[in-house]
Amino acid sequence: MAIIRDMMAAFELFQPASIDETVDLLGRFDDGWVLAGGLDSFEWFKMRHRRPRVVIDVSGVEELKGIRDSDGGLEIGAMTTLTEIVTNETIRQRFGVLSTAAYAVATPQIRNQGTIGGNISQDTRCWYYRGGWPCYRDGGNICYADTPTSMNREHCIFGASRCVAVNPSDTAPALIALDAKIVVRSGGSERVFDAEDFFIGPSTDITRMTVLKPGDLVTAVRIPAEWADSAFYFEKARDRQSWDFPLVNVATAIKTSGGTIQDIRLAVNAVAPYPMRLTRVEDQLRGQPINEDVALAAGEMAIQGAHLLRQNAYKVPLLRNLVKRAIRDAEVQ
Repeated sequence: MAIIRDMMAAFELFQPASIDETVDLLGRFDDGWVLAGGLDSFEWFKMRHRRPRVVIDVSGVEELKGIRDSDGGLEIGAMTTLTEIVTNETIRQRFGVLSTAAYAVATPQIRNQGTIGGNISQDTRCWYYRGGWPCYRDGGNICYADTPTSMNREHCIFGASRCVAVNPSDTAPALIALDAKIVVRSGGSERVFDAEDFFIGPSTDITRMTVLKPGDLVTAVRIPAEWADSAFYFEKARDRQSWDFPLVNVATAIKTSGGTIQDIRLAVNAVAPYPMRLTRVEDQLRGQPINEDVALAAGEMAIQGAHLLRQNAYKVPLLRNLVKRAIRDAEVQ
């Protein structure tokens, strides 16, 4: 039976003023919940049986905010809002795939509140899991979305391992396309993950969607200069033009010379429990001209190995066509 609640349980609130103070609190309270923009957190607090004893509100940590130059690239604080990313001129002019992806998130009101750190760290939106059904991801012994009568229209066609829920982030594939790095603090140490390695699937740990463990804090996203001014493309397919999470999204960064692909990074999301970098497709495309036939072949390769559920077969042609357009229609900034 699903557990639905509309009242938040009491918790102890801390509002640190620095990263060091935040990390210290996370070390003291092993079940401390980091609150950023609050859009995912408040939903959990109100609608599910999650009752953290300690909530650490990092909205007052100025070190976590802002967009800064870094070795020709950029460093974006984890608490930087999606609106700031959308409107930042350097991102728009040199790393446009990220501003386009951030603009695709929800509504202006949510982008004003939501943060880049929160967008990449949010949990899956599977309604069985969110509704409190005791599924594999929540410590149970069944995936309610993978049964003969399940409602699984939004669920995965790749990467299932007991759980078939998908990652819902729009900015994640753009960050993978840009070869971004995710900076994580824990205790006195700092770890830096390639964006594609920051996300994990259920075969690694079915209870998490990222590498983050208790005590970890995302502090920044670093975007190297290497892919600046490339040809970019981002597209998000969704049921509604605002608010909705992706059915499929795609992001690409392409370096060309004389109409030929010299290098490429291509990532998709909402088709697996983690954002997928399509390395096989990338390998096939290097050295190829950009034309309709090459783009169509890339789309066909992207869907190889798809495993369909009862209601999500439409994701196969959708993914194929989005990948085709991401190659054919990529635009230089």
